[in-house]
Amino acid sequence: MQKITPFLWFDNQAEEAAKFYTSIFKNSKIVSVSRYDEAGAKAAGRPKGSVMIVVFELEGQQFTALNGGPVFKFTEAISFVVNCKTQEEVDRLWKKLSEGGEEGQCGWLKDKFGLSWQIVPTVLGELLQDKDAKKSQRVMMAMLQMKKIDTEKLKQAYRGGK
Repeated sequence: MQKITPFLWFDNQAEEAAKFYTSIFKNSKIVSVSRYDEAGAKAAGRPKGSVMIVVFELEGQQFTALNGGPVFKFTEAISFVVNCKTQEEVDRLWKKLSEGGEEGQCGWLKDKFGLSWQIVPTVLGELLQDKDAKKSQRVMMAMLQMKKIDTEKLKQAYRGGK
């Protein structure tokens, strides 16, 4: 068991969300589904036998999703960063995760459940950490103009092109 597990509070979409996320990321699976028993259902105002908790893994990282009701909503204060090795991976994840959600700036998006993600090519960190501050600044300025991050445009900015 991992020491720290992200715990996600949903109104009543925990299982739907877990199935959605595990369909997108490779090496992912639903580990377990717990259902409300009679006492828990009564206390939570949920039907007996409905899904309470779903434990799932994305790329080896375990998550727990709870159907806890409409009390709490996701905000951008918490997001998941996905480090992508290729532009193809950025494109694929951006398309799937943003479907039914909202595209944000600088690689951020909200999925259809309101959860925030940062889809980031690994080359971005390398280019931003260059010892030449002017190159890094050009990369930062290029990234600030983007929604989905485009690695070719970042590299072009790094080289000084438009």
